[in-house]
Amino acid sequence: MKKMGIIIACLVFLCGCKEKLYIYNWAYYTPESVIEKFEKEFDVSVKYDEFNSNEEMYAKLKAGGKGYDIVFPTGDFVSIMINQDMFEKIDKSLVPNIVHIDPLVLERTTYDPEMEYSVPYYFGAAGVVVNTSKVPVFEESWSIFARDDLRNRMTMLDDMREVMGAALSFLGYSVNSKDTTHLLAAQNLINNSWKPNLVKFDAESFGKGYANGDFWVVHGYPENVFEEIFDNPALIRDTYFYIPKEGGSSYIDSMCILKGSKKVELAHKFINFIHRPEIYAEFADEWGFPATVNVPARLLKTGESWYTYEELLDTELKEDLGPDLDVYNNIWFNSIRAGQ
Repeated sequence: MKKMGIIIACLVFLCGCKEKLYIYNWAYYTPESVIEKFEKEFDVSVKYDEFNSNEEMYAKLKAGGKGYDIVFPTGDFVSIMINQDMFEKIDKSLVPNIVHIDPLVLERTTYDPEMEYSVPYYFGAAGVVVNTSKVPVFEESWSIFARDDLRNRMTMLDDMREVMGAALSFLGYSVNSKDTTHLLAAQNLINNSWKPNLVKFDAESFGKGYANGDFWVVHGYPENVFEEIFDNPALIRDTYFYIPKEGGSSYIDSMCILKGSKKVELAHKFINFIHRPEIYAEFADEWGFPATVNVPARLLKTGESWYTYEELLDTELKEDLGPDLDVYNNIWFNSIRAGQ
């Protein structure tokens, strides 16, 4: 009887050990409801960790962060990580829902146009969030960060490509410029005109700071702010998001299966699940996104969006800078970010 009890206990334990999928994704990016539906349908468990920048994600993985199955890098980092053999190949036969991906978005994925290693997740852009009760008059421009009347009430992202891209766009240059003259002009603009008015460069807590009234103007992703103010109707009413008229950086984040994943088939199931039109629409509605990547999901959305697909067409995707990344890093870390 004792042995039988042990056997039964072991069987119960084994039945309770669900297959696990380990995901490493941006903060505020996949709704819990979507994760829960995936877990229930496939009888699995999802372990979900978050990062706040591509640099943070990449550094963790290069430093030995292991065990993740799916990661969500932006296009320029997809390119870098493909070149470093960090991904498994995508078996498109296991992802039939990729037929729903907008061909115009695929045209922009020059880093992996055939989806050999990546499947687009979202095409979007950072911009500027303004509390209109505190800042009733403003121009929809990057020049808002030059306003010294808003000093110590503004933040910009702690993200080299986003901030440098904003300055380059404001000056009329490409966000991917490798021209030293352009880069030095962007450095001077940030250091001398924008940075003195900022509380800090912040990619983690700007949403919370905006929600509690510390910040009135923040450069960032609207979903980060929206998540923090969802229970404050008055602040939602006074919150305005814009993509500056000068343009700026846009991004395509993709789902990639990391080399050495032990759950490659399950990872493909998750990617395919995300691109079910009704699931993609749920994802987009949760964060106030337009359904930029999945075409049929656009007809299933029920909520409003912070910006439109058409507004994104005036932005420029960040590209892999190759060896010139070192030039950007030198300007960013040794000048712009120095002392913070």
